[in-house]
Amino acid sequence: MNVADLLFGDLASIISIMIVLVILVLMFVMSVRLFLDRRKKGYLSMTISIVIVALHYMLQFYLKLHALDTSLTAYILLVLKIISFVLLNMGIYQLYNKTKRKQYVFFYGLIVMGLIVSLLHFFIPRMYSGTEEQVKLLQDLGLELYVFLLIFLCFYLIPPFIGQQVKYQIALTVYFLNQTAHLINVYAYSDANRWFSLADRGLPLIYYFLLFMLLFERIVELMQAIYNSSITDGLTRLYNRKFFYNRVTQYVQRHLPIAILFSDIDNFKKLNDTKGHQMGDDVLKQVAQILKDEVEEYGIAGRYGGEEMVVMVTDPSVKMEEFAERVRKRIESETIVTASIGFSKYKSGLSAEELIKQADEAMYKAKSTGKNKVVKYA
Repeated sequence: MNVADLLFGDLASIISIMIVLVILVLMFVMSVRLFLDRRKKGYLSMTISIVIVALHYMLQFYLKLHALDTSLTAYILLVLKIISFVLLNMGIYQLYNKTKRKQYVFFYGLIVMGLIVSLLHFFIPRMYSGTEEQVKLLQDLGLELYVFLLIFLCFYLIPPFIGQQVKYQIALTVYFLNQTAHLINVYAYSDANRWFSLADRGLPLIYYFLLFMLLFERIVELMQAIYNSSITDGLTRLYNRKFFYNRVTQYVQRHLPIAILFSDIDNFKKLNDTKGHQMGDDVLKQVAQILKDEVEEYGIAGRYGGEEMVVMVTDPSVKMEEFAERVRKRIESETIVTASIGFSKYKSGLSAEELIKQADEAMYKAKSTGKNKVVKYA
């Protein structure tokens, strides 16, 4: 068997179907795992649609093996194709959005409309008195053209509401080309043109591979989001206390020359009492952003608790007195609050807890001796 046989031979269609089924199995496993972990309707819709797509291709596989090609089997395949296409695109929409009643009405309405159009399959033989082959071609033409309407609706209505818009639109473009090649081959060449047949077999592989990559990257996005939420503070987006402490511990255990800056917003309780908690939250975010900006190239920043924020500077060339004073001045000039800041440098024998405590004590000294100042741990 050579390459030409694989592309154009009798087994080409079967090989194409088997490859699509492998991709669908992988998508099914990922979708089921997502649904079991997160219980979102989007993953259930995706799972159901993948099952229907798989049923469509398994039926194709069976018909190819047994050389069955009747008007009824073609009709069933086309109806399954439309239902699975709508559900698959609804699942993609639900990966990124909560589905309200009007969205369900829209997607299920598309399926119902497709089923209505499919009734032409049964009425055409009574309405048209051509040859058997002509009748067979006309029976499902309405459904075939309806697929184009579905493609255009999904192409223009769904991308604004999802991530990976470009990949999704490329996938729909491939599906459009596949449907076009299929119709030209069937209605212009009686399903006998080898190149259009190749496109009809090959483009679905690209289409489902792109959908597989879309689903895979969505899983990566969710995993990244879950990880980020586990190590960061929800309000300030700084690292949380546990993560910050663990990072300090790693550096201390390796005896690396780090420094810890400990800051506390002055009169924060009074600010909350007089201007409200929303203003307090806004100030926390502003101060957090200043700390992130300043330490971006030198280390990490974290929220230690309440209005207390900490910085670990990992670059030994940074002059901590100047660094801390720069942070203090920015807070004073760019926000409506001031901050008391203390810092300490690692010395051999110190634990992570002791190093952070030293910076905390220096901050407390700054607060108790006038506030809005920087104090080095002595």
